Amino acid sequence: MISIVIPALNEEGAISSTVIGLKRTLEVAGLVPYEIIVVDDGSSDATASLAREAGAHVVTHPHNVGYGKSLKDGIVAARYDTIVITDADGTYPTEPVPKLIREYQRGFDMVVGARMGEHYRESIIKAPLRAILKLIVEFTAARKIPDINSGLRIFSRTTVIRYFGHLCDTFSFTTSLTLAYMMNSRFVEYVPIDYRERSGQTKVRLFRDSMRTMQYIIEAATYFNPLKIFALFGFVCLGLAAVSLICALVLQLVSLFLLGVGAILLSVLVVALGLLAVLLKQIMDSDRRDQDAPPASGE
Repeated sequence: MISIVIPALNEEGAISSTVIGLKRTLEVAGLVPYEIIVVDDGSSDATASLAREAGAHVVTHPHNVGYGKSLKDGIVAARYDTIVITDADGTYPTEPVPKLIREYQRGFDMVVGARMGEHYRESIIKAPLRAILKLIVEFTAARKIPDINSGLRIFSRTTVIRYFGHLCDTFSFTTSLTLAYMMNSRFVEYVPIDYRERSGQTKVRLFRDSMRTMQYIIEAATYFNPLKIFALFGFVCLGLAAVSLICALVLQLVSLFLLGVGAILLSVLVVALGLLAVLLKQIMDSDRRDQDAPPASGE
């Protein structure tokens, strides 16, 4: 029992083949029953009608609200707990879906298709931005991540809904989802897939969406593991202090010595704030567990 959720914005060129390909793949693999939900995010073309003709259930937004919000609405509308998300532009092949589902059934909380191939080669502009974002996410999650924002994933509807309040409504949804799972010690597996050439024009605005992704990474890290972010800033302050004190000794400048001492005190303050943030998170988590706990017998 599988629900496939596909966000779509002006994808009339590929939506039919995407839906039909998924239906064929699932039926050949015997993965039934299933449903395919296309979330039409305010398209101005025939995306919605073509999706219906291909056999998908269509959730319609009156205007564009974002990739992440479309996924959330599709997940809420799903009937089954096993959720597969993919894109409508033909870039993610349908053939690996059964393999990803088999991996998911081994006990992983989320299985992700790690993109590979010539069509995933990074441009001169994208490469440094992706490298920076990947470095930050891996530092935050404390593990290597083959693909931080792949749009082909499998996870539980029940589990992911718990994190909706901390997941981005735009293109950073998958990145924030990665962090939410990893920083809550959930099991995430990556399976290599062949990434294909997209149909139509990309909806991603590289600089704007990269900045939004950076914002959500910092927000997610601050919420799920605040001490790590504060400790990073504390180490930066200590580095500044060391440079200032060395320069003060070499140049005999009192101002640099005072700057170094101030940076040391600032690093202590930053780490203390991090410890306070950890304490506040523990209190919030405890209150949430108490609210979610079933009432005692006899109440």
